[in-house]
Amino acid sequence: MAELRYTEVGRVKSIRGCIVVVSGLKSCINGQIINFGFGTQGMVLGFTEEETHVLLIKESERIKTGDEVRASLEPFNIPVGNAFVGRIVNSLCEPIDGLGDIESSAYNPIFPSAPAILERQPLCLTLETGIKVLDSMIPIGLGQRQLILGNKVTGKTTIITDTILNQKHTGVICIYCAIGKARSQLARVVQLFQENNAFDYSIIVAAPSSSLPGQQYLSPYVACSLGEHFRSQGKHVFIGFDDFTKHAWCYREISLLLGRAPGRDSYPGDIFYLHSKMIERACYLDEAHGSGSMTFLPAVEILEGDLTAFVPSNLISMTDGQIMLDSTLFGEGQKPALDLGLSVSRVGAKVQWPIIKELSRFLRLEYLQFRELQKATKLRVGRQLSDEVLEQLKSGEILTLLLRQDKNQPVIMEALVLILFSFKRKYIQQMPNMARVQTMLDEVYDFAKGKNSELVALLRERRKMDDEIDKGLVSILEEYVGNIKAEQDKIDAAKEAEENGEASSEDDVGEGIVANIGKDVLDDVTSKINKQKDFGEIELDDDDE
Repeated sequence: MAELRYTEVGRVKSIRGCIVVVSGLKSCINGQIINFGFGTQGMVLGFTEEETHVLLIKESERIKTGDEVRASLEPFNIPVGNAFVGRIVNSLCEPIDGLGDIESSAYNPIFPSAPAILERQPLCLTLETGIKVLDSMIPIGLGQRQLILGNKVTGKTTIITDTILNQKHTGVICIYCAIGKARSQLARVVQLFQENNAFDYSIIVAAPSSSLPGQQYLSPYVACSLGEHFRSQGKHVFIGFDDFTKHAWCYREISLLLGRAPGRDSYPGDIFYLHSKMIERACYLDEAHGSGSMTFLPAVEILEGDLTAFVPSNLISMTDGQIMLDSTLFGEGQKPALDLGLSVSRVGAKVQWPIIKELSRFLRLEYLQFRELQKATKLRVGRQLSDEVLEQLKSGEILTLLLRQDKNQPVIMEALVLILFSFKRKYIQQMPNMARVQTMLDEVYDFAKGKNSELVALLRERRKMDDEIDKGLVSILEEYVGNIKAEQDKIDAAKEAEENGEASSEDDVGEGIVANIGKDVLDDVTSKINKQKDFGEIELDDDDE
């Protein structure tokens, strides 16, 4: 027997860009799917007694006034499943990577309620971002909401992609949600994932700038629904939203087309509710609900470092901390360009590795003091600085180099422990020059792993400092520094011998030059006189004879 479905039929009354006004639908609900025929679909965003406002989310053919529309009393659900890992999908979970259809195992609602407080548990695990300055001073926990703020071209996307690359061996499922990005930017992210095999554990939900505003509006919700499928299986999920500024712009456009009253910066009054309802879906579930987690890293673009703008200030109030990127630091080559004075993680310190927490306790203060001291010394041109100030400047320069990191090169936690330990115990300060400091930062982990792999494994197992780990780290670093000093002594000795050899040869040459001064000229004159005498050109006086 065929399944009976209740279907309503209406007519297109008017079209306002991506908003279609439909009449004749008496029993519609928000979030309901509307079919226009020939594959064109919309979603109900609002209604009155006489008409329904429908947002276009898929347009196969152009819609005309008077076209027939059909609606069934079904909410908007999207297909989900484990087969989505490694694929690129649009805001309707349709594949756009040319690799064929995706087999779904279930359907999830796109606008579910966030988990209740009693279904959650306190954060207890850290998200290993692979970014040294974050893992040491701005730690992030699984289930946390951490905002990324920054001007244009300050590295917001790089923080998200580096975090995804570092999850290769952690078992975290990653979702990269591109909202309103140019296709060229999206293509670079896809290429990066392919080169680093990140698609083995990642999904990309793409709504580029060329897509419909409806798809850009829905893309973060779709990413959350996909993540909730894996969270319900007890897995940990990381979602990076790039970025919420484009999402807010898109919703502002939709709201103005709907005729809703604009507020501050022409945004509608419910823009706060729009984002907060989505942000609240990130959490760490308790054991009764699978112990899964979903971590959010939304990015927001700001103008000239203005944190008081409407959307950034809203998101700061609803997240658990923010990462502030500074364009001045970025221009100076300090990447990631984190402003440690404005960046904070309100809950991440509770889940940070105890050993890293101990080693990085005063790093932020020391770095900020160095920045202030550096500014002050630039104003004292020509004045001699004290030894204490010079020592502090040298230590600050080493710390600055320690926090600097190239993109797409995440650093694992064990390597970070070695680097921080060498800085705190002043092993890295014993390097003869900054080039050697950089070499030590690059090589010390491989050296430690080759000398004592059991100690490296013990760092991840215990995650806190004890006598055994302390002695092991001291032994490794003393051996490494000793090797560097011995190598440097050989180089210095060779240079000194070379300089001494050059000096002695220069002395010999100088003596020869002094002994032969005027000799060539005297020989020429004597030879010329003798020739003239032979030909009788010169008459000699008696005295000369």
